[in-house]
Amino acid sequence: MASLLLRLAAPMQAWGTRSRFDDRDTEAEPSRSGVLGLAAAALGIDRAEPVDHLTRLAFGVRVDRAGVTGTDYHTAQLRPGDPRTRTDVTRRAYLADAAFWAGLEGDRELLTELHAALRNPHWPLSLGRKAFQPSLPIFAGPPLDLPLWEALLIAPSLRREDDGEPYRLVLDWEAVPEAERSRASPSRRQDVPDGPFARRRYVSRDVLTVTLPLTPEPDPWLRLSPPEEVGA
Repeated sequence: MASLLLRLAAPMQAWGTRSRFDDRDTEAEPSRSGVLGLAAAALGIDRAEPVDHLTRLAFGVRVDRAGVTGTDYHTAQLRPGDPRTRTDVTRRAYLADAAFWAGLEGDRELLTELHAALRNPHWPLSLGRKAFQPSLPIFAGPPLDLPLWEALLIAPSLRREDDGEPYRLVLDWEAVPEAERSRASPSRRQDVPDGPFARRRYVSRDVLTVTLPLTPEPDPWLRLSPPEEVGA
């Protein structure tokens, strides 16, 4: 097993899981469906194509900067200028100035392919909405030969300064070590794609949220990856 880390930082990003046309929410950290959608776009997987190989990957997030939640108000008309049409007011939540590490764990060959695709994506990549462009490259180093939990513990800090505050981690229940599972109970998230993205159907997963003091490494890839891969 290997783990691939994705750097998700932007002036604005949104990770909705319960959105409808008039009211679009965002979670406090990247959703599984959102990150897998990002991976599918990089790989050139059409929305009508199956993504079972992606949903089998374990998923987790580390919150480096939680950001600030805001809401945009939009108006939309189906037939502008037609007196019979109505104006809909839509509310769209977003996270401002947030930064996360998202991690995927699974088959090294697939993660290596995804890492290459993130460097040269098939379709443009955004963080939750087309207008929300990343401010840093999403790709970092190649897959690490570490469990996802350990990879997230040592990922470089995305904070602007080391304030000593603990980090929040949100991982699939199965990706958390047994010792950590015994300290808390899981919660449920309904953000796992059930079939192709075009179906817009999702199933739930068990997740564990923990807060830990960490000492991130400046560049774990130099120590943990073969030299030829670090420069690839």
